[in-house]
Amino acid sequence: MQCPSCGAEAPEHQRFCGDCGRPLARSCPACGEAAAAGQRFCGSCGTALGEVAAPSAGPAPGPAAAELRMVSVLFVDLVGFTTLSETRDAEDMRDLLSRYFETARTIVGRYGGTIEKFIGDAVMAVWGAPTAREDDAERAVRAGLDLLDGIAAFGAEAGVPDLRARAGVVTGRVAAQDVPAEGLVTGDTVNTAARVQSVTDPGRLFVDETTRQLTSSSIAYADAGEHELKGKAEPVHLWLAERVVAGRAGARSSGVYDIPLIASTPRSTAARRGWSRSPGRPASASRGSVGSSRSTSTASLTSSSGTAAGACPMATGSRTGRWPRWSARALA
Repeated sequence: MQCPSCGAEAPEHQRFCGDCGRPLARSCPACGEAAAAGQRFCGSCGTALGEVAAPSAGPAPGPAAAELRMVSVLFVDLVGFTTLSETRDAEDMRDLLSRYFETARTIVGRYGGTIEKFIGDAVMAVWGAPTAREDDAERAVRAGLDLLDGIAAFGAEAGVPDLRARAGVVTGRVAAQDVPAEGLVTGDTVNTAARVQSVTDPGRLFVDETTRQLTSSSIAYADAGEHELKGKAEPVHLWLAERVVAGRAGARSSGVYDIPLIASTPRSTAARRGWSRSPGRPASASRGSVGSSRSTSTASLTSSSGTAAGACPMATGSRTGRWPRWSARALA
């Protein structure tokens, strides 16, 4: 028997061709009558049988199209991890890394970012791809500060009090594509973020000029000067992110120490009056339940007296100022 599709010879008992997989017996498309090989018209109804076309596989899928997007890239790397691993058991180091990665996932996710990859003991996260928001740069810096504090905290709990990380945030255009296996973003911004992290001091977060401009209403910065970065022809001006000083996009910013006034009581009013009469005297900020005498913030004292920033020490417990009304949920 000869296959009517490809012409290959096939045994009589076979129903399908062993070369092309098509049915060996042809039938009329109109009445279903069986047709012999080479027969051009149906012997029962006269319908033209024609040639059986081989199934088309269709065009091969091309590479995913990349899209030019503005993103903020966060790089975080543990400091001295190689040296630490020489003095500790492999299982202990595995548990430490697992906690580190889990902390990174939690904090990055809290601020709406995407973990791009884990590289050894380094973490790369992206804001702006695949989902873009107006405050992506601010979210990246806040997440970086939180992550540095989180690493120091779980290091102390794990018996590694000297565990520190350094971080860098760079904002710029990249080629973005929604193919996780190939990476979400590529471009000079990614490489620069890794280089910025490498020149940052342990426990600190450096950002580039673009990131600083986009976040200066909410984040306090100190000039970190110009740095020679590997692969960059010119020195890059960097800034040290010190702390969060306001809500999202500068909301509730007073220009001094921007801790929100949680409660206003007769005692707090008297405290503000006393502070205005005694400029330069230190005051302390402490946490307490809403309505209690301990819940008056230092910001309420400095903002009403006009004292310059830096004249009053502040203890918030975190550089991100994570007071109840400023939780990360407010950024969603």
